[in-house]
Amino acid sequence: MNQRARIAMSDDDVTAFLESSRKLQLATINPDGMPHLVTMFYGLDEGRITFWTYAKSQKARNLARDPRVSCLVETGDDYGELRGVLVYGKAELVDDRDRVMEVGLLVARRMTPGVPDELLLPYVEQTGRKRVAYVVEPTKVVSWDHRRLT
Repeated sequence: MNQRARIAMSDDDVTAFLESSRKLQLATINPDGMPHLVTMFYGLDEGRITFWTYAKSQKARNLARDPRVSCLVETGDDYGELRGVLVYGKAELVDDRDRVMEVGLLVARRMTPGVPDELLLPYVEQTGRKRVAYVVEPTKVVSWDHRRLT
């Protein structure tokens, strides 16, 4: 078995890893073709990555032009501890207000674990007025768990 196959996570491991993490690195494509990379809190909706952002943000403008994204979730400090999931996909715009609020609540729960929804809702409703949301439809998933090397 090659090393790449040895370190790849199973589908269940990928799901568990994404469920246990809070932030990702989101890459979109700027007008000049350069990557635009930002850290985002995210939610999960039926296993798919969701996020929201201000409608006039650079990432929203980039996604309106080209919906391709890369989403990296990783952890570990030493080589033997490195774990990660890289999701390539298409970010589908969610602009229905109720659905944007649902995504906002998914994200807010990750930002503030353990805080009851009734305390999160005022924040979600306030900031959600100027936001749009996205659901990432994956086209390819790459994963690694270097702990499997030992």
